[in-house]
Amino acid sequence: MSQLPPPVRRAQPQQQSAAAEDAVGFRPANKAGRKARISIQGVSGSGKTKTGLSIAWGLAEGERFGVIDTEHGAASLYAGDHGIQFDVLQMDRYDPRDLIKALEAAAKARYPVVKVDSLSHFWKGTDGTLDQVEKAASKYGGNSFAGWKDGTPLQNDMVAALLTFPGHVVATMRSQTEWVLQENARGRREPVMVGMRAEQRKGIEYEFDIAAEMDITNRLRFLKSRCPALHQQILERPDGARDIAKPVLDWLRSNPAQ
Repeated sequence: MSQLPPPVRRAQPQQQSAAAEDAVGFRPANKAGRKARISIQGVSGSGKTKTGLSIAWGLAEGERFGVIDTEHGAASLYAGDHGIQFDVLQMDRYDPRDLIKALEAAAKARYPVVKVDSLSHFWKGTDGTLDQVEKAASKYGGNSFAGWKDGTPLQNDMVAALLTFPGHVVATMRSQTEWVLQENARGRREPVMVGMRAEQRKGIEYEFDIAAEMDITNRLRFLKSRCPALHQQILERPDGARDIAKPVLDWLRSNPAQ
């Protein structure tokens, strides 16, 4: 199931029409209008839901934002915490096409930020991408590899909807977990739950401007950041609005002299 088909590479046209060439023009690059795309992955209890809400609140700058909740109302437990206000859409089935519809509804409602808590369900939850692949495989004699002919476009369309949402996006993801022996403060080895890669399609972190992971002590480490202020930073029990949202907004609003 984890073995995915190679991407289809389509040949590029050798020549463009004169009209198409005339329509192409370069212009000075800037970040005007660019919105943040942030992901947080972590094990259960690492604080990713609370931290993600704080980041979303900071990005929203005091406006209500939308939360697409797959975690049985977990996000709502933090409503009002530190003044955070948001509207929630509860989901219990996770067809990627339903996430696209939810994002369209959030865009229509003009939320400045949408938080997906969590994106992992749309990969391996009920009716998620992996379920869709299994269903499609029945058309190909039970061949799961062939089922990706249907599953891959669903996954790609969902990612495209996240990237084209007109506001900021904050997504949390569960981490695959393992127990490992680590030395504690007393010099004794003890089992500790650690997160491995995110429960989503391999390489999903490349789609985000900023990707971070949290551990069971609420320690956040940036795996990737296009925002220079956050690059390779490690934050202990971060305040998402102050420590993450603010530098991200400052970065997006800064432009080099033209």
